[in-house]
Amino acid sequence: MSIIDEHLSEFDKSIDHLREEISTLKTGRANPAILDGITVLAYEVPTPLSQVASINVPEARSIVIQPWDKGLMKDLEKALRDSDLDLGIANEGERIRLTLPLMTEESRKEIVKTLHTKIEDARIAVRNVRDKIKEAVLEAEKNKEFGEDEKFGLIEELDKKNGEYNDTIGKIGDDKEAEIMKI
Repeated sequence: MSIIDEHLSEFDKSIDHLREEISTLKTGRANPAILDGITVLAYEVPTPLSQVASINVPEARSIVIQPWDKGLMKDLEKALRDSDLDLGIANEGERIRLTLPLMTEESRKEIVKTLHTKIEDARIAVRNVRDKIKEAVLEAEKNKEFGEDEKFGLIEELDKKNGEYNDTIGKIGDDKEAEIMKI
């Protein structure tokens, strides 16, 4: 196993983090992932919303939240109103219906700007992993663990892997941008 193979999981973590980060971006379509950061004060304990209620997407622009304990309706509604999600909230007695507002061209462009920031953060994370591996390769060569030819081969392989991960980041970003801009 080469030095690069030992660190591949760090590259993968950067990609996974990007996917997780952009899953919460609004796209004009209902996505339960936008609720991931919301906590409900359930029984005086802050609890993730997904652990106190079922979340369904019956239509393209609405999300239905049904708490398992009806006594949590007020706490659930308060948590949703206190969030910065800018959703229409309707208490229907046993469940809460969230309605996504129609997105304007301007709001879509703002979300795309946020997406680009997250993509750049992912590229920086991949670059940091690459730099860390490159330092390890240079250190190993300095300690005579392998020769100069192997060092150049590893650095070339590392640059190739880095390019592949950056291509993946670009593809993920392009797909999400197309999803955001789709009317």
